[in-house]
Amino acid sequence: MEFQVEDMSCGGCAKSITNAVKQVDPAASVEVDIAKKTVRVSSPVSSEDVLSAINAAGYSPVLKS
Repeated sequence: MEFQVEDMSCGGCAKSITNAVKQVDPAASVEVDIAKKTVRVSSPVSSEDVLSAINAAGYSPVLKS
């Protein structure tokens, strides 16, 4: 699943988002592209749970179709 996170701008943001996803699924694969403002997550956890985790970290993710 891939998310657009427009309010992500630095390495600290990337770390915060990665840590938030890892709290939901410690085995998740998380790829952050700060330049494109995208986050790609490989996990069996639902996209809603991942969205909620990133929201809770203070960001506004949008699921890309």
